[in-house]
Amino acid sequence: MVKFSICIPAFKSSFLEECISSILAQTVGDFELIILNDCSPQPVDEVVRKFTDPRIRYFTNEKNVGAYHLVDNWNKCLSLAIGEFFLIMGDDDLLHPDYLREFSKLIENFPGLNVYHCRSKIINDAGETVRLTPALPAFEHVFDSIWQRLEQLRSNYISDYVYRIDSLRAQGGFFNLPLAWGSDDITAFIASRDLGIAHTNRPVFKYRSNAQSITSTGSDLIKMEANLGYAVWLRDFLKNEPADDTDRIAKDYLQTHFAQLMQKRKAYTMLLSMKSNSWEKAMNWWKSRRQFDLSSQEIATTFLKSFRKS
Repeated sequence: MVKFSICIPAFKSSFLEECISSILAQTVGDFELIILNDCSPQPVDEVVRKFTDPRIRYFTNEKNVGAYHLVDNWNKCLSLAIGEFFLIMGDDDLLHPDYLREFSKLIENFPGLNVYHCRSKIINDAGETVRLTPALPAFEHVFDSIWQRLEQLRSNYISDYVYRIDSLRAQGGFFNLPLAWGSDDITAFIASRDLGIAHTNRPVFKYRSNAQSITSTGSDLIKMEANLGYAVWLRDFLKNEPADDTDRIAKDYLQTHFAQLMQKRKAYTMLLSMKSNSWEKAMNWWKSRRQFDLSSQEIATTFLKSFRKS
């Protein structure tokens, strides 16, 4: 068994070579790299054939799974992995050379946990750093994590999490929501329910924010449907008992402010969609307001926010 299984469900080829190179350049070499070609019309095969590293294991889907069923690709990668720890990479994202070394230290400092997390750099198409994700505590229990996330005090991506593979499989793999919208959140919450999560504030992951990212593309209505599924999951999860008094306070807050926090998540989804074609998107949300329990005031407020510089 290798220590780390790194998996790329690949569809886009534009930055794939750079992505693979960043993985193979790790200062810790005890890993396998699984690349799963999602039956892409782009030259993924040509990119992968440039590499001869024996740690690469290459697979191809017979049919395209697509963005809507993205979690199916994540879970297929999980089924193929033979490592002790597991992470999913976006096909245009990058790892710092010390990514695996940093996580090895984190695992050593917090042995026995089921999920670990790092800070991230957000980069553009040119690879330039646009911003950092917020710094986090060295360790926290799950209800504190949920509270911080729903208050939008932090941001995270699928590739800044590393999971203990046996535990991830035992919980059923990655939680399935359409477009994986919120799947990374919920999967980490489930994994940290009993033992908590450890963070490192060294930003060893680089998330590429561009027009092809899931956060920038896909169906707005499908993302909002995923938010409804997120709310159903959370309401049920809040039946769990907190680990300590601090977590109990966080849980009480989540239960008391449940409706407001879910509306905040909906507003964030609308805001992302209105970054382009704001007026058209606002009208679409107004037409769908009853389906998603959106008020005219919420839509108007988000529309005005969409013109602010991020």
